[in-house]
Amino acid sequence: MTAAHPPPTPAATCPVHGGGAPITPVRSAPHARKSLPMRVGSRASPLALVQTRAFLAQIAHFCPVLRSPFDSDNTPIFAEHAIRTTGDAVQNRRLAEIGGKGLFAKEIHEALIDGRIDMAVHSLKDLETVLPEGIVLACTLTREDARDALILPPEAPRPDPDDPWGSLPQGALIGTSSVRRQAQLLHRRPDLRIGLIRGNVQTRLDRVAAGDFGATLLALAGLRRLGLDAQASLVLHPEVMVPAAGQGIVGVTVREADMELRALLAGIEDPVARAVSTAERAMLAHLDGSCHTPIGGHARILADGRLRLTGLTASEDGVFLLKRTLEGAPAEAARLGAELGESLRADSPASLFAA
Repeated sequence: MTAAHPPPTPAATCPVHGGGAPITPVRSAPHARKSLPMRVGSRASPLALVQTRAFLAQIAHFCPVLRSPFDSDNTPIFAEHAIRTTGDAVQNRRLAEIGGKGLFAKEIHEALIDGRIDMAVHSLKDLETVLPEGIVLACTLTREDARDALILPPEAPRPDPDDPWGSLPQGALIGTSSVRRQAQLLHRRPDLRIGLIRGNVQTRLDRVAAGDFGATLLALAGLRRLGLDAQASLVLHPEVMVPAAGQGIVGVTVREADMELRALLAGIEDPVARAVSTAERAMLAHLDGSCHTPIGGHARILADGRLRLTGLTASEDGVFLLKRTLEGAPAEAARLGAELGESLRADSPASLFAA
């Protein structure tokens, strides 16, 4: 099952400034009353740090008392903790070979449980659906564009939006470490070759520009947050390349018992991000695939207020690919995700989900 969101507070009030108990510089144990500075953990990548600082700016805007970098006794309000994860440290192997995307959060979870940090900022697509005991997903922030972007070398002709894969030469080497992207590419273009590419966003852009690969695919959200969206040769419609569940959403985890901090973070929760991420993560949890299973999930709120969820399962070679869509009320997001996940799993080969 997915990790449940905590219920939002009845009114979005700042616990530091009008409503709720104040956060004060009380020197106490990490699991007791909140002390300053509030320690915020994240991965050490450039994108993770940009996302963390955007989150801190948002929470400071919501709670005016937190806008100053220091409190009245010159204690910093926040302290950033960049944590090197196993997923970042091992760059020469696919994540599926070393334990899956949870390796982008393992050391961060440990720091949270041990009390070395008070909250953690994650790209939601990298956060496992079942969190360690004692940790909850306290809030989800407004979603950036969830779509994938096709990255071509600078000299490549501009791709045709109606035929995005037609710009790729026969037998081109495409750099990706994502089995989801690999499966959808090979389903449309079985002649393509797939090569491993890992590293931060700029590293991947540089390798395509250097001619190491004929193309790569990156999340548009990351490019935008880094101010690099002009590098996208073409933004792909979610029906052409179904995104990863949670893509474009930043989530913040805390210790389950830290009700004070959960109340503060509930004030900046985005209800649309909460609904779509709940649907996508519920679908992912009910599929229960291994890290080798290509799975895509994308939900959005339609003009009439209904939630539409698209899910995908596939084989790594792209020979099998199943895509389905389900609609319903946003309040039923978890049920919709579970129902679609069960439907996709029932009609997919059992071998896709083998450990």
